[in-house]
Amino acid sequence: MWSFFARDPIKDFNYEILPENQEKSGIWTLSRGKRKTTGEPVSVFVYEISQGTEEQTQLAKAAFKRTKTLRHPNILSYVDGLETEKSLYIVTEPVTPLAAHLKLQAEKGGASDLEVSWGLHQIVKALSFLVNDCHLNHNNMGMWAVFVDRAGEWKLGGLDHVTSEQGDSISLPPPKVINPDLERYDPPESPGNGGEKWTGDVWRLGCLIWEVFNGSLPRASSLRSLGKIPKQLVPHYCELVGANPKIRPNPARFLLNCRSPGGFMNNSFVESCLFLEEIQIKEPAEKQQFFQDLSENLDSFPEDFCKHKVLPQLLTAFEFGNAGAVVLTPLFKVGKYLSAEEYQQKIIPVIVKMFSSTDRAMRIRLLQQMEQFIQYLNEAAVNSQIFPHVVHGFTDTNPAIREQTVKSMLLLAPKLNETNLNQELMRHFARLQARDDQGPIRCNTTVCLGKIAPYLNAGMRQRVLISAFSRAAKDPFPASRAAGVLGFAATHQYYSVAESASRILPTLCTLTVDPDKNVRDQAFKAIKSFLSKLETVSEDPSKLAEIEKDVTALAQTGGSAATWAGWAVTGVSSLTSKLIRNAPAGSEAPPAENSPTPQPAAGPVPTNTSSEAVKKQSSDWSSGWDADDSWSNEKDVDGQGQSSPADEGWGNDWDEDGNLSESFTPTSQNKALTGAPKSARLSSAQEGVGLASDYNWDGAEGKSTTSDLLSSSDGWDAHSAGDWGTEENWESLDGDQGLSKVELAKKKREERRKELEAKRAERKAAKGPLKLGARKLD
Repeated sequence: MWSFFARDPIKDFNYEILPENQEKSGIWTLSRGKRKTTGEPVSVFVYEISQGTEEQTQLAKAAFKRTKTLRHPNILSYVDGLETEKSLYIVTEPVTPLAAHLKLQAEKGGASDLEVSWGLHQIVKALSFLVNDCHLNHNNMGMWAVFVDRAGEWKLGGLDHVTSEQGDSISLPPPKVINPDLERYDPPESPGNGGEKWTGDVWRLGCLIWEVFNGSLPRASSLRSLGKIPKQLVPHYCELVGANPKIRPNPARFLLNCRSPGGFMNNSFVESCLFLEEIQIKEPAEKQQFFQDLSENLDSFPEDFCKHKVLPQLLTAFEFGNAGAVVLTPLFKVGKYLSAEEYQQKIIPVIVKMFSSTDRAMRIRLLQQMEQFIQYLNEAAVNSQIFPHVVHGFTDTNPAIREQTVKSMLLLAPKLNETNLNQELMRHFARLQARDDQGPIRCNTTVCLGKIAPYLNAGMRQRVLISAFSRAAKDPFPASRAAGVLGFAATHQYYSVAESASRILPTLCTLTVDPDKNVRDQAFKAIKSFLSKLETVSEDPSKLAEIEKDVTALAQTGGSAATWAGWAVTGVSSLTSKLIRNAPAGSEAPPAENSPTPQPAAGPVPTNTSSEAVKKQSSDWSSGWDADDSWSNEKDVDGQGQSSPADEGWGNDWDEDGNLSESFTPTSQNKALTGAPKSARLSSAQEGVGLASDYNWDGAEGKSTTSDLLSSSDGWDAHSAGDWGTEENWESLDGDQGLSKVELAKKKREERRKELEAKRAERKAAKGPLKLGARKLD
C-alpha cells in the first residue's frame, strides 16, 4: 500500500539524461547529460538491472562503490550517483571513450605523439596509484576503460573488476566471463603462477599501448609486431609484454623509464602539464619563467588542452597569482582557439581589468597587441572602461608608452563616442604635436590624425586638419614635415576649393625648398594634385559640387582605419631606436636625403550620420576647442576668424597660419633618454606609423631593452595611478620654455628655500628680540 504513495526517485534526480549519442561501455550505457539547475554538462553511466544477469549486476554495484570512493586526478571523477531497484546511475565529468576520441583525431590527421605521451603518462600514473598506494588490481585495463575529458586528458575508468591484493569477501568474475572477446588481452601465464599480482595489469597496459598506435588488437600474437609504436617507446613496451612475468616492471618504474632523457614521455608538453598540475606550490620566479617559455610551445599543444587546461591557469595566475604582463602573450595565443562568445565571456573581462593596471609593462604590451582583441570589444566598454585608462599614456614620461598610445588610436577611433573622439583625443593630439620632445612621436601623431580623419565630425575636420598639417609642415623633424604633406594629400577630399587655394597651396609651396629631398618630392606631388583639382573646377565650374561633396560629409561610423593606410610615412619610427639613443632630448636629426616614402592614396568616402550632430559638435568646439590650446589659431578662409583670448600658453608659439615662431623649440620636459626600446612590429592597422630605423640616423645603435626603459628611475613611481587623475600642467611650461628638467628642479628648490627663509624671518619678527636668560625656541 505504501509503495503506491512512494515517489519515483528518478524524478528527484538532479540530472537530466539526453537521449542522443548513447553508446555501450562494457555493461554500462554511456549517455550525455546536464544538471537540471545550471545546465552544466556531465556524463551518465546507466545500468539497467532488469536487462543484466546476476553477475553483471554484481559488477555494476562494485563499480558504483569503487568509482564513488576512489579519488585521483587521473581516475574518472565521480560527481553524483543514484541506485534504485531498477537502475544504477553514475554521474561523472563529461568524457568521451578513448576509441571514439582517437577516431575523431584520425579524421583531423591523427593524434600527435605529444598528446599520446601525456595521455599514457596519466593512465600509467593512475595505475601506479591503484597498485602502489591503494594495493588494488584493476584487472580490466584496456581501450574500453580509458576516457578523455574536454581538455584532452585521459582518465582511467572501468572499475568493474577492481580487487584488493589481500582478497575481497565477494569474488568478482573475470572480464572474459562477461565478454569472451576480452580473453585475447589476458597474459600468457596462469593466474598466480609467478610474478607480482599486478603483472596482469602491466601486460594489459602493453596491449593498450599497441592498440593506441595500431588499432584493435586481433590476437595476442600480434603484440610481437611493433607496427607504428615510436622508437623511443619500443624498449619499454617490450618489457611490458615480456613472456616472463618476473621481469615486467612496476607501473611506477615504467613511468620513470619513459621519463628518462630521450624517453617517449620526456618532452615540453609533458613538462608543461606537470608544471601546471603543481603550479600552486611553485615559486613566483618559476611561474614567471614558465609563462615566458609557454608562449613558444603553445603552437604545438593540442587545441582542446589549450582551451580547457592552459587558459584557466592563465586567468587564475593573473587574477590571484600576480603574474602580470607575462601572461598576455600566451593568453592571446590561446584566445585564437575560442569562439566570439567564449572570448567575450572569458578573456574580455580580464583585458578590461588589465587596462586599469599600474604595471607599465602590462600597459605597453596591451597596446602593442591590441589588434588581437579589438574586434571583440564593444563600444560601451571601450568608452567607459578602456579609453579613460589608455588616454593617460599620452602624458606618460616614458616615450615608448606615449608612442604606443598614439598607435592604438588607429584601432580605438572607430569605437569612440563623440566626446572622446572629437574632444578628448583631439586635445591630447594637439599637445603631443606641439609639445612632445620626440620628433617621431610628433610625426606619428600627425600620421594617426590623418588616418582617423574619416571618423571626425565635418566641423571638426574643417577646424583641425589644415591647422594640424600646417603645423607639421613647419616641424624641425623632417619626417614630421613629410607626414604633414602626405596628410594633406590623403585628406584632400575634405577641403573646399577656396581652402585649397588660399591655405593649403601656400603652405605646400614653402616646402618646395625644404632641406630634405623627400619632403620636397612629396610637396611637389601634393601641389600637382591640388592644382589639378583647381584646374578642373576652373574649366568646368559645374563640377564644384561633385569635388566638394565630401567637405561637409558626416563622420564615418565604423570600419578599419587600416584599409586606407597606404599614405603614411614608412620611415618614421616606432620610437626611433637610434635617434632617441644618441640625440639629446629636444634636438632633431639632420635631414635625411632620399628617404623612401610611399605614394599618397585617396581616403575612403565616409558615410553619413546626422546633420544635427555635426552642427551641435561644431558649436561645442567653437566654445571649447580654443580654450584647450588647440589647432584652431588659424583664420578662416575669408579672413574673419579670430583667435580666442583664451589661446594663451603654448598655442602662442604658432602664428595664425600655423607657422613656427622663432621662440619655439621642442621642449625637454622629459629627461634625455639614453636607451629607447625597440617597439613591437606594427599591426596591419598601424603599418603607416613607420619605423625610424628606415632613416639615416647618426650614431651606433644602443643595446638597451624595453624592460630597461620601463624600470628606469623616471618610471611609474613618479607618475602613479593617482597622479594620472590630474593632467600634467602643460601651461606651466611656457614660462620655463628654455630650461631643462634638471634646471627646473634646481629652480624649484631655490624658490622653496627662499620661501622657507621668508617664513622663518616672519616668525622671528613676530616674537620680538630675545630677553636675557630666555631660551631660544627656534
